[in-house]
Amino acid sequence: MIDDTLFFMLIVGLIISAGMLMLFIWAAKSGQFDDSSKVTNGLLFDSVEDLNDAIKKETSIKEAKKEIKKEEK
Repeated sequence: MIDDTLFFMLIVGLIISAGMLMLFIWAAKSGQFDDSSKVTNGLLFDSVEDLNDAIKKETSIKEAKKEIKKEEK
């Protein structure tokens, strides 16, 4: 009796797992996880301080790369 119960639980668990996997694959293929408005909203609602920080970070990275190239020569 215990063996029958464990076998039944294993089969039901595999069926449910396969169903969930198929549901996830369907959702990924149909674009359920795509968020196209996230990019546009991020651009619209960025504050000036955030943009200035991003520019400073990019320039400091570029300067650091130039210094590394100078040191290599």
